[in-house]
Amino acid sequence: MISVEEARKNILKEIRAVGTEVVSLQTAAGRVLAEDARSRRTQPPADLSAMDGFAVKAADLGAIPARLKIVGEVPAGGSYDKPVQTGEAVRIFTGAALPSGTDTIIIQEDTEFDTKTVTIKEGATRGTYVRPAGLDFSAGDVGIKAPTILTPRDIGLLAAMDIPWITVRRKPKIALLSTGDELVRPGEPLGPNQIISSNSLAVGALIEAAGGEALDLGIAEDNADSLREKVMNARSADMLITLGGASVGDHDLIQPVLGKEGLSVDFWRIAMRPGKPLMFGSFAGIPMLGMPGNPVSSLICSFLFLIPALDALRGLTPRTPPRQRAILSHALKANDQREDYMRAVITDDAGELPVIRLFEKQDSSMLSPLSLADCLVVRAPFAAALPVGSEVDIIPLNRRYPSI
Repeated sequence: MISVEEARKNILKEIRAVGTEVVSLQTAAGRVLAEDARSRRTQPPADLSAMDGFAVKAADLGAIPARLKIVGEVPAGGSYDKPVQTGEAVRIFTGAALPSGTDTIIIQEDTEFDTKTVTIKEGATRGTYVRPAGLDFSAGDVGIKAPTILTPRDIGLLAAMDIPWITVRRKPKIALLSTGDELVRPGEPLGPNQIISSNSLAVGALIEAAGGEALDLGIAEDNADSLREKVMNARSADMLITLGGASVGDHDLIQPVLGKEGLSVDFWRIAMRPGKPLMFGSFAGIPMLGMPGNPVSSLICSFLFLIPALDALRGLTPRTPPRQRAILSHALKANDQREDYMRAVITDDAGELPVIRLFEKQDSSMLSPLSLADCLVVRAPFAAALPVGSEVDIIPLNRRYPSI
């Protein structure tokens, strides 16, 4: 068995970023920017007024109150095309371009005016309430560097930069193949010895949440012909995930059947719990992960290995699950030779560190504790027994990282 960290490194060294495509800005949120985005315009394109009031020359404000002649009016989107002379003012509104010859805005609250003249009651320094041209950015500036996952804030900036189309990484296509005569899809009639197939839906949802596109190849029966037929549909994908059948039991057909079709195996056992029978290799020229059949095992393996692989496929620096410290509310037995990932809930988060309680049953077939869990407690191989109040490492299951 190899370690979790070694397995992750082995997987990532075989992953290459997918190609690019051009998409409309309306559909670009959540996609990975593949090329630096340079502005096509200067913003603002001219000196603009930040307030409603009057555009004046600061030099005319030497003595307050100052009485100036109103020579025009300019709304946002409009213009005053004559140079403003000494002793003159132009009525202006927020967002309008300053007329030539003016350099300062006096807000209307600091004035008294009629249709012909304005009296300035409060002085101002040059540039007051003026947004200078290029305040935000200039034409040619790099507004967003690649690679970046585009947020709604980024979409707003790109729109302001006059970029209607953007080059992004295409969504990696991840083929999912479940295996086993015992499996049926949710809602289908159940035989006496059959169970619902939940893995493909759960892992598929994780793929979509992490920026990929899940391609469900269905369920392969426990025979070589069915497995070969189903897996051939993965050739157009960027990665193949099999669910179940990756171990060495009599009915585990992934290695013996696909080995004859060109499967090359890098490793197939990891010193972790749950998820020991994880296989990684290459099939039909694409990376392949053979996940365990137990649903909790496949989800935790997806969390630890598939999400970093998806990052690499999208041209991003692969993430590792974030860890923090927590306090045990009960004693914990010593660990064996496998790194352990145990489901737990937070019982108190009022202190400096959260207090956690592990579920009593940690069976890898039980989805309900995983659904209720706030975190995973990580225990190193051969970790010593711990008394109540000890600190442990946890992986929070929250929005900072695509949750399982």
